[in-house]
Parts: sequence; structure tokens; C-alpha cells
Amino acid sequence: MTKSELIARLNEKFNKFVSLDCQESVAAILDSISQSLSNGSRVEIRGFGSFSLNHRPPRLGRNPKTGQRVDVPEKYVPHFRAGKELRARVNSLHKGAVEAGNSLG
Repeated sequence: MTKSELIARLNEKFNKFVSLDCQESVAAILDSISQSLSNGSRVEIRGFGSFSLNHRPPRLGRNPKTGQRVDVPEKYVPHFRAGKELRARVNSLHKGAVEAGNSLG
């Protein structure tokens, strides 16, 4: 699902809101998550999951084209961990799809 698809789905579900309201709401939520992560904070949405930062220390890498050694600086990368409810929901949906596929074949 893309950001625009999410906005469209919200607009369908809450049709009393103007499309611009849905667009601004989604943008505000995503901006808040981004801002919190860039400040080094962890973001937790109960039932959905949590966003945090993982530190990657500096290392020595290689240029795949030339094979030359390259210093790769340290960096922080965003990490998402799905919550228990989201994992259970995805697994039940996936399990049902797999079982339906097996019964057809």
C-alpha cells in the first residue's frame, strides 16, 4: 500500500472528512514518526509495532566493481518490529491463503 492508497482508503472510510484532511493527517503522523526517530527516540504504536534505530559501526567494505577497499562510516538505520497483534493477524491471513491454495491443487 502506498501513501496515496492509504489516504484514499481513509477518505472512503471517513467520507465526512475532506480528502485534504486525510492527506494532512497521514502526513502529520508520518512526520511525527520521522521527527522522533531523527531525535533518537523510539516510537511504539500498541497493537501495530515499534520503530527504533539500530547503530551500524564503521567497517571496511569493498567496491563490488573494482574490488577496492572502502571505508564505510558508522550510521543509524531505522528498524521496525511488528507487534504481537500484527504478527498474529498477518500469520492467520497468510496461513488461510496457504491452506486455500493447497486445497485447490
